[in-house]
Amino acid sequence: MPDLIALVRASHAEPGGAVTLAMTLLAIGAGHRGWAVVGVAAAIGATQLSVGWVNDWLDADRDVSTGRRDKPIASGAVSRRTVGIAGLIASLTIPLLGLPFGPAATICLTLVGIFALLYDWPLKSTPLSVVPYLVAFGLMPAFVVLALPGHPWPPVWLVAAGALLGGGAHFANVLPDLADDAATGVRGLPHRLGPARSQLAAGGLLLAATLTLVFGPPGPPSWVGIAAAAAAVVVLPIGWYAGKQALRRGTRQVSMFRSVIVVALLDVALLVFSGGVNT
Repeated sequence: MPDLIALVRASHAEPGGAVTLAMTLLAIGAGHRGWAVVGVAAAIGATQLSVGWVNDWLDADRDVSTGRRDKPIASGAVSRRTVGIAGLIASLTIPLLGLPFGPAATICLTLVGIFALLYDWPLKSTPLSVVPYLVAFGLMPAFVVLALPGHPWPPVWLVAAGALLGGGAHFANVLPDLADDAATGVRGLPHRLGPARSQLAAGGLLLAATLTLVFGPPGPPSWVGIAAAAAAVVVLPIGWYAGKQALRRGTRQVSMFRSVIVVALLDVALLVFSGGVNT
């Protein structure tokens, strides 16, 4: 039996868990209750497991060649075959988990999975590497709204905020691996822009997402929204500064990525407590 902890680690559990938690909280804020909350969590979780496992399955040889002992396959903690099978199963369950929520939600969720996998291959090493993040993260909150009773159409500002959040996450997520990626020929958009401009892109997109959530819904912004925007203004520069220092030291730049997770959860908290999804 494979090491389950290693298998979970191979799914990129930290970012995947953060995305699943964020969308689950969003589901509660949008009005889902009971089994529907569990269903949304399982559906979004499947997309995150799929993209994480398939990514590590595809990157196994590259991770071995760069000595990535933090990667379970490269370290020998779990086999590449096991991770590949897990990724296939997770990918196939995505549309099945959308079926209880109706055709529109199922199509939307399936597109989330497709675009996530398009990042793994073939767009990861192209200037279009940010596109799957923009589309998939825009469609995830759309799925949450479409899955509601009556299947209401998601507001444009919500989809836009999700897309901006995804774009920022892409730049931040790649930052710790820029050197290893460059050594093995991976040249997505962040690699072409370089670490300094990628950090600025990550921060700018995240701040734009927060402001879209604050000022996008009809009516004046709430005090909760203003507080979330203020927190983002504080957290993102801290992550940028810490990432800049890591860049100077030549160490892995994880600070900006973690600040993205913090701001993402702040954004969802803003939606949950303001009730903005339903406007």
